[in-house]
Amino acid sequence: MTYSDRETEIAPADDLLADMPLPNDPKTIFLGGLFVLALLTTAYVASEIVLPMVFAFMLKLLLQPIFRFLERLRIPRALAAVVLIVALFGTIVSLGAAISGPAANWAGKLPEGVPRLEERMSFVRAPINTSQQFLQQIENIGAAGARPETVSPVGGAALLATVFAGTRSFASGLFTTVLFLYFLLVSGDTFLRRLVEILPHFSSKRQAVDISQQIESDISAYLLTISIMNAAVGVATGLVMWLTGVGDPILWGTLAFLLNYAPILGPAVGVVVFLFAGLLSIDILWLALLPAALYLAVHIAEGETVTPMLLARRFTLNPVLVIFSLVFWFWMWGIPGAILSVPMLAIAKIVCDRVRPFAAIGHFLEG
Repeated sequence: MTYSDRETEIAPADDLLADMPLPNDPKTIFLGGLFVLALLTTAYVASEIVLPMVFAFMLKLLLQPIFRFLERLRIPRALAAVVLIVALFGTIVSLGAAISGPAANWAGKLPEGVPRLEERMSFVRAPINTSQQFLQQIENIGAAGARPETVSPVGGAALLATVFAGTRSFASGLFTTVLFLYFLLVSGDTFLRRLVEILPHFSSKRQAVDISQQIESDISAYLLTISIMNAAVGVATGLVMWLTGVGDPILWGTLAFLLNYAPILGPAVGVVVFLFAGLLSIDILWLALLPAALYLAVHIAEGETVTPMLLARRFTLNPVLVIFSLVFWFWMWGIPGAILSVPMLAIAKIVCDRVRPFAAIGHFLEG
C-alpha cells in the first residue's frame, strides 16, 4: 500500500473528527460534569414532580399523531386533548377493572399454591440451600466471631414493596401527570415558537426547529411502534395462556403488554411469573413449563426480529449503553424509569447529533 492510499483511508476519519470537536479546556469538561451531576441530583430529589413531567412529555409525543389528526378534523385543541386523555385513561381503567377479578382469584390461590410450588421445585432446593450455607459461612467469617443474627425470609409482600417502591411517587402524582399532559397538548408548539423568536441567528432558529421536529417524529414513531408490538405480544401471550390451559387470557395478555415496555427486565420478570402460573395450574411438569417457554419464544421473535427491523432506520443506539441506562433509571425512578430509559436516551442522541459541540457524544451513543 502506498502512502497516498494510506492517506486516502485516513482522510474520512479526520473529516469525522473535524465534524465532532472535543473540548480542550478542562474547565469546560468539569463544568459540564457538574451540570450533569446537578441535573441528575435534581431529578432524583424532585422525582415526585420531575417524573410526572417527563411521563407527560412522553405521552404527549405518543399521542401527537392522533392529536394532529383530530386537529385536521377541525376539532378544538382543548376538546381534542380532553378526548385523548379520557380515551387513554379510560382504557387503562377498563383494563384494570377487567383484570381485577382474575388477579384477585390468583392472589387467593397463592397461600395454597406455595407448598405445591415448593414440592414441584424440589429439584432446585439443594443448590439453593448450598448457596445459602456458603453465603452464611462467608458472613460469619467477615463478622470475625460476632454473633450471627437470624436471617428472616423475605415475604411476598416485602418483595413487591421493594420492586414497586419507585412507583409510589408516580402513582401519587397521577393527577399531576394528567394536568401536565393536558396543557402540553393544548399549548402545541407555543414553546418552540417562543424559543425561535428569542434565538439571535437564523441558523440557530433552523436548528431548534429541526431538533424539535426530529424528536417528535422519531420518538412518536418509536413509542407508537413499541406500543403496537407490545399489544401484539399481549394478544399472543393471552392466546398461549388460553391454549395451554392456564386460563385468564386478558390478565396474562395485559401483564405481558405492560412488562414489554421495560426492556430485558420486564420479559425476565414475565418468564418467572408465567413459570409459576404454569406450575400452579398444570399437573404435568413439562406442560407446566410450556407457557413460560412459549412466552419467551414470542418475546424473542418480537424483540430480536420484528421490532429491530421496524426501528432500524430511526434508532441505532449502543446496546451496552441501553443496558446501563435501563439499570440506572430503574434505580433512579423504579419501573417508570425503566420504561422511559430508552426514549430519553434516544432524545439525548437526537439532540447531540444536531448540536455540533455535542456531536462526539452523539457518535458515542450510536450503535
